[in-house]
Amino acid sequence: MHSSNHIIKLADDTTVVGLINKDNESIYREEVRELVSWCKANNLYLNVDKTKEMVVDFRRARQDHSLLAINGSSVEIVKNIKFLGVHIAENLTWTLNTSSITKRAKQRLYFLRKLREAHLPSPILTTFYRGTVESILSSCIITWFGNCTAFDRKTLQRIVRTAEIIIGVSLPSITNIYITRCIRKATNIVKDPTHPSHELFTLLPSGRRYRSIQSCTSRLCNSFFPEAIRLLNSG
Repeated sequence: MHSSNHIIKLADDTTVVGLINKDNESIYREEVRELVSWCKANNLYLNVDKTKEMVVDFRRARQDHSLLAINGSSVEIVKNIKFLGVHIAENLTWTLNTSSITKRAKQRLYFLRKLREAHLPSPILTTFYRGTVESILSSCIITWFGNCTAFDRKTLQRIVRTAEIIIGVSLPSITNIYITRCIRKATNIVKDPTHPSHELFTLLPSGRRYRSIQSCTSRLCNSFFPEAIRLLNSG
């Protein structure tokens, strides 16, 4: 496998992530061919109809990408995909993902209202909320929340506020959940020298603060690692 490519395997799903540099797709396409050959040799069937390709290209003059072929069939190019429950768009915005989360969380609020009508005590309602609503709002939150728009964040927070009114208690805000999860994840990475991202957390000569990761765009500046380092430094 070439260093510019990564293969992510989970159960029966396989994802190939390739970096195309200077319009040279040969390495990426060779990686796909090797994967197809390996599957054939190990009696695994690739369902081309369910295989999708998404191209992330932020150049001003975007070019059309030739279709990827697997076993003689072309792979459809899509504008967004769902990966491990998270909707990823080709422009790396998270409005679609937020809309999906909001819809699912609102459906669970209905059951929370029914439990309140049954006069269940606040502790039980809070437990139900954390297990069925907050778990949806915070799913993979360190991946996408940092780059959410202010409108999307307000939309998510309104669900938390609605749950507070239903239960009658104060609940952690969506921002506080994000900060807590970021610090927890970053701390685990710092403590684990075998983690692939461990080397990204490097101490300054003082030994008390971590060196910030320089980012050229706000999109990258608000991603997990730069924000996690800032949170560790501020904490």
